[in-house]
Amino acid sequence: MTAPGGRGLGRARRWRLVRAHSDAVPPSVRRFMARARQRRIRAALPWATVGGVLVLAGLAAWIVYGTAVFGVRDVRVTGTEILSEDQVRVTAAVPQGEALASVDLGAIRGRVAALAPVGEVVVSRDWPGTVVVAVVERTPVAVVSQGKQFVLVDADGVAFHTVRSRPSRLPLVKVPAPGPDDPATRSALRVLAALSTELRAELAAVVVEGPARIRLELRKGRTVVWGDATESETKSRVATALLARKGDTIDVSAPDVVTVR
Repeated sequence: MTAPGGRGLGRARRWRLVRAHSDAVPPSVRRFMARARQRRIRAALPWATVGGVLVLAGLAAWIVYGTAVFGVRDVRVTGTEILSEDQVRVTAAVPQGEALASVDLGAIRGRVAALAPVGEVVVSRDWPGTVVVAVVERTPVAVVSQGKQFVLVDADGVAFHTVRSRPSRLPLVKVPAPGPDDPATRSALRVLAALSTELRAELAAVVVEGPARIRLELRKGRTVVWGDATESETKSRVATALLARKGDTIDVSAPDVVTVR
């Protein structure tokens, strides 16, 4: 059994040995070794930083793309008047719960754009969990009667919505089969675009019976024989100037030689 004093002497001897060993290394060597350690630490620090950044980036990517932490929880629809928000949501078919970053925005846009009243659509992400569907509906410029109903037509000739009663603010176009590829529809819209404010105020309908058989039906039973859709701006100016004259028929089909009867 070692006496307490003996243990103290042993520790003292060990300390003197360590101190002696440390003192045996010259100060210049110790400084050199310290600088070497610092250089190694400085050299390793950028790699350690890059490694840490990559780990954090990988973790963030896994959270965003591989988990439902940032999953789709809501679909927000804006810009609808003819369509309802629910119609757009059903057509968009956004997968609920799927990682927001992985949602195919192009596919959603394509599905919504196929709806007839949609002129433009923008689909975007609103973090942390919302898909935004911004719709711009087509603007009607005319209506076409079909039986007891009326079809709204935009400036491109697209028939996109059916209503039961005619909107009073829209001119009536009489063509057999409205559509963007229909020559009669394109001619009617070309004539409409050229009409003066005065002619529009008197207009009841644009009737297209053939490529060169276009006429305007005005209020109070008056008619403007238009001919074809060429020179529509000139025909509009001439017809407007002749509105004040008496007569039920204004013929501007050849705008250089007009008649009123």
